[in-house]
Formats: sequence, C-alpha cells, structure tokens
Amino acid sequence: MDLQEGVAIVTGSSSGVGAACARQLAERGCHVAINYSRNAAGAEETQAACAAFGVETIVVQADVADDAQCRALTQAAIDKWGRLDALVNNAGTTKFNAHENLDGLSREDFEHIYAVNVVGPYQMARAAAPWMRRAGRGSIVNVASIAGIMGVGSSIAYAASKGALLTMTLSLARVLGPEIRVNAVCPGFIQGDWLEEGMGAERYAAAKNFLEANAPLQLTTTPDTIAEGVLYFIAGADVITGERLIMDGGMHLSQAAR
Repeated sequence: MDLQEGVAIVTGSSSGVGAACARQLAERGCHVAINYSRNAAGAEETQAACAAFGVETIVVQADVADDAQCRALTQAAIDKWGRLDALVNNAGTTKFNAHENLDGLSREDFEHIYAVNVVGPYQMARAAAPWMRRAGRGSIVNVASIAGIMGVGSSIAYAASKGALLTMTLSLARVLGPEIRVNAVCPGFIQGDWLEEGMGAERYAAAKNFLEANAPLQLTTTPDTIAEGVLYFIAGADVITGERLIMDGGMHLSQAAR
C-alpha cells in the first residue's frame, strides 16, 4: 500500500508504540488521526512530531471501550479527509498482578481489560470497515502481545485478552477480505515508561537484563521497532492477512522463557 496522502487512525497514540506508529506513518506521507483517552499533552507532542513531516493531523479524544466514541473517532477522520486507509488498534490497558496471585484480579478487572483490549479493537474495526471497503482497500493492524501466545505478561487477564485479540484477528481477516487485510504484531518486552512504571524500576531493570542475556538476539524491543512491524503489515504485505508477527528478540524460542 502506498501511504503517500493516505489516512490512518492510530488508537492510543499519545505515547509509546502508538506514538511511534503515528510518527512512522507521517514520515511516509500519511495523514494521521491521533487518539488519546487521558494524555492530552502526549497527544499534542505526537501531533507536533507528525506535523514536522508535512502531513495533516487531527487529535481526537476517545475511549475505545465506548462504541459511540469509536464511531466518532472514525467519523472525525472521514470528515477531515474523506477516506480511511489504515487502522492501528494500539490502545490497551492492564492490571499488573503476579499470575500466582489469583485473588488479585476481580471480575471488574477482567471486564475493564477486555473492554479496552478486545471489544475496543472490534468496535474500531466495525466503524472503519465500511470506509475501507468503499475505497477498495484497507489494512488493520492489531497490537497484541507475546502474552497472548505464551500466557505470560503483566497479568492473567491481560494475557487472556491478548489471546482473544489474536483469535479475533483471524476471524476479522476471514470476513473483511478481499478489500481489507487484518494482521497482528506480538511484542515481547518493550522498553519504556509504561512497563517501567507498572513493574517498578528494579523489576523492570532485572527483567530487561535477563531477557537481553537469554534471548537469541540478545535484545529487547522499543516502540520504534514495534512500529516498524506495524508499518510492514500496512505498507509492505499486500498478500498477507490473518497473520501474527512475534517481535521479542527470539525469546519465545529460548528455554529460559519456559
């Protein structure tokens, strides 16, 4: 897909992977709808970074767990540009809780995490699909996680939600073709404030050091490296749909991950 003068929505693009996706799309000449739920200042920073590449941007506050807000976000992009070529379902949430602490997660925790991580991407895909079909092409990329494949990560609820997102990727890929491709990236450990704040500085540093010592590639990912995978599915994978790309330095191959 040629991104020059294209239009993309990136949910949760005020920081981290979402912000990196927005910047890389803009760098390739794509107009971007930047979305945030709470971090308005971060969204404005992303907007400034994208504008530096000469593209047009809008910033839209929306909680993807709310269907009306998903539709409003999509409509804002249509009102601005009259088209939609790509959707990056990046917005996500979790509750950091040790897997063995079964009492640490409530029904409400599961429902909130699923509302953002699973229902949100579904609602965004539903809102975007008619416009992509009208244009005769489109790409949806879901930002899942290695947690959804291996049952690891910040909590059992988070891992389960990302597993559900991967299954939904397959279902959507079947029904949205031939016009729309639907794929997913599965990051492992991502360097950055979000994970460090959730884990605590000491555990974050220990995990990063362990992974970089034991992964076959001896590295962990950054928001920019994950965004490169997202951009591949949007711009460079015209014959691929229903696939997942594991991006974890090969850690899933290591016995240390088991």
